[in-house]
Amino acid sequence: MRLRPTTRRCLSVCLSTTLALALAACGGGTSEKSDGTFTILQYEDQTSAQAEGWQKAVAIFKKRHPGVKVKFQTTSFDAMRQNAKITLSGNNVPDVVEFNKGNADGGQLAGQGLLQPLTDEAKARGWDKKVTGPMAAFAQYDQNGLAGSGDWYGVPNVGEYVTFYYNKKMFTDAGITKPPTTLAQLEADMDKLKAAGHVPISSSANTSQGFNQMWLWYSLVSASASRQQIDHFMFLKGNVNFRSGPWKEGTQKFQDWIDKGYVGDKLGGLSYEQAIVNFLGGDDAMLMWNQSQFSRIRKDANFPWGYFTLPGAQQVMGSSGHLWGVPTKSNDKDLAYDWIDITLSAEVQNDIGNQGGLPLAGDASAIKDKLTRQYTEQFDDLVKRKAMSFYPDYPVPGFLDFMQNHMQAMSNRSETADEYLKALQKFYDDGKKNATQQ
Repeated sequence: MRLRPTTRRCLSVCLSTTLALALAACGGGTSEKSDGTFTILQYEDQTSAQAEGWQKAVAIFKKRHPGVKVKFQTTSFDAMRQNAKITLSGNNVPDVVEFNKGNADGGQLAGQGLLQPLTDEAKARGWDKKVTGPMAAFAQYDQNGLAGSGDWYGVPNVGEYVTFYYNKKMFTDAGITKPPTTLAQLEADMDKLKAAGHVPISSSANTSQGFNQMWLWYSLVSASASRQQIDHFMFLKGNVNFRSGPWKEGTQKFQDWIDKGYVGDKLGGLSYEQAIVNFLGGDDAMLMWNQSQFSRIRKDANFPWGYFTLPGAQQVMGSSGHLWGVPTKSNDKDLAYDWIDITLSAEVQNDIGNQGGLPLAGDASAIKDKLTRQYTEQFDDLVKRKAMSFYPDYPVPGFLDFMQNHMQAMSNRSETADEYLKALQKFYDDGKKNATQQ
């Protein structure tokens, strides 16, 4: 069993003091680092609404702490995943970091004592009132690093959900007058797009940053899955049989779409960035992606476009965003807590919302643009209905690499749906056994 390091819980002792004094007492240090530098490490695309909102947060932070030099560092998602343990266990760690949620990543870091528990701060600062329900599920981890309960170790400030962005002109030219409302209609529309000479869905299956095929596969699984089936899979509850029900149905559908050419070919060498470029360049009719590209598509698409979730789906792929965490070795935890607090402030949240960034503590009615407001309201409705299936790589360590390898194999037609599901069953069962026995 991996035990968390002992942490100070002094807020309960400080109830008779003011909140400001309580927070200062719990920081265990000065309010600013001795070298006057505060380091933020993140990996969001600088063109995304989230990253642009964080620049506003940096401005607010600097105003509050004029004597502190802010070092805003950017890495890549893959680099952070691969190097997180080294980054957080070294002698010169960042003060606050963005990290991937889920048992396979955030849970491992929490269970190994590399992240500071944030439960006291979440309660004192009201983060637990702003981030609730399914959006808080992957902010909390138990002593074995399993999500869904235990201490807070991270705080998201945006949400995510996956939609099909589509080229309205291509749809019209192919004789499609409106977005499909059923899966059968979507398939019929993709046949029309193919007949008109278009690749229906821009996709990718590179084992590094080739996420599109994995998202498409899991979206098809989620389409017929119940809330209970998703939760059993995500939180390692009950027995999950991957060769029946939504898993078999969705994976077979995924193979059929590959065979029918709905996603193009030669995907094994393509990254998600190349898939996005192919869509924006007018080569492909649709792109399955989340909110991180909303503002970019709005800015760069030179054609009329829209979006829709997978038609007829019971569950839609989506989750809270990636998490802000405070390394155990952070030299100034007080400033880190203040940074997280600022990213959840109304000013920053509404700025993110106006750019299509799906804020968790924003006000959709404050969004000026109609299209962006509707996009956010659809997300809010999914959260309210608890109809999001999270992301498939969360449950067990190594799942993302495993899935991307098999997505590439299926996309190259060197592996069948049945072969993938057999391998998936073994990897998941072995990972679950290891995770729950620690």
